[in-house]
Amino acid sequence: MKLFTAALMTLSGLVVVSMMASAHARQNNLFTGTVERVWEDGFRLNTGDRTLQVDAWDLCGDFTASRVRVGDRLTVTGEFESGEFDAFSITTSNGSAVCPRGN
Repeated sequence: MKLFTAALMTLSGLVVVSMMASAHARQNNLFTGTVERVWEDGFRLNTGDRTLQVDAWDLCGDFTASRVRVGDRLTVTGEFESGEFDAFSITTSNGSAVCPRGN
């Protein structure tokens, strides 16, 4: 019985650590890639090993197309939600914000 209890406690601890690591990873995603397509409130970013549908509305509103161009090399941070990547920041290769907050 002690062995079963110890195994159960170990397994429970691993599950908690795994869940915490997953939650942390969702909060701190960073991707760099090339813009393939742009629309009013987002864009598609190709990182080389994956393609992201980036939702930029919180940063750029409906003016993403006036700030982001196909071929731009950008870095985005954010989290995945409902199949899209919600951007917390979008920067150019020199570190400039593409859509500064409030613009």
